[in-house]
Amino acid sequence: MKKTALITGATSGIGEACARKFAAGGYDLILTGRNSRRLAALKTELEHGGTEVVGLCFDVRDAKAAQEAIATLTGRWATPDVLINNAGLALGLEKEYEGSMDDWNTMIDTNIKGLLTMTRLVVPGMVERGAGHVINIGSVAGDAAYAGGNVYCATKAAVKTITDGLRIDVAETPIRVTNVKPGLVETNFSRVRFHGDNERADKVYQGIQPLSGDDIADVAFYAASAPPHVQIAEVLVLATHQASGSVVYRSQH
Repeated sequence: MKKTALITGATSGIGEACARKFAAGGYDLILTGRNSRRLAALKTELEHGGTEVVGLCFDVRDAKAAQEAIATLTGRWATPDVLINNAGLALGLEKEYEGSMDDWNTMIDTNIKGLLTMTRLVVPGMVERGAGHVINIGSVAGDAAYAGGNVYCATKAAVKTITDGLRIDVAETPIRVTNVKPGLVETNFSRVRFHGDNERADKVYQGIQPLSGDDIADVAFYAASAPPHVQIAEVLVLATHQASGSVVYRSQH
């Protein structure tokens, strides 16, 4: 029987790349996202390639909607082999004392509470079955704060400690827990952060070849494909000319 992977935030960026990578790797998929049109299009595309796909349209910030969606999964879909907590975002780059409270709440509710909700809904089934793998998409931003990153960095620091805590909690089981921490990845991330300001978003990636969503999907798939006795606990993935969350060498050419 084919393995299944549940991927949140699957309609763009790293989540979409993970969907394609795991489908190519022989997994059937449970994909979640807020954009019903893009979710349906991705489902149709992957199914044409021979992958069975269940699409669940909801916002991970809505715990009730998440619970109702997961409750619809039955049979082999009820407990996926892999949970990829990918849904997340950054909003704004203001100083902490000038930041938007709405932006803060959205980041906290998505990056922390949404991840916790999905973990709480899926991992008990893995524990009961005695098999499973949780892959959380963190960030280099969780290692140290950078200018303007304040609350976003805090949410990704929380992802690290929540991931570490879960790994401790399931140490007596065969379940594996991984934190993948990307650096600069060129997706829709910066456009979301700057509320649709494409010019400002494009400047984030000028003078450097950033990572792609596919690069991060490769790492997640590698972690999931390691032998059962191997747990890839944490991976920091940076572009070659990025040294940390705040140190980036940019070519002037």
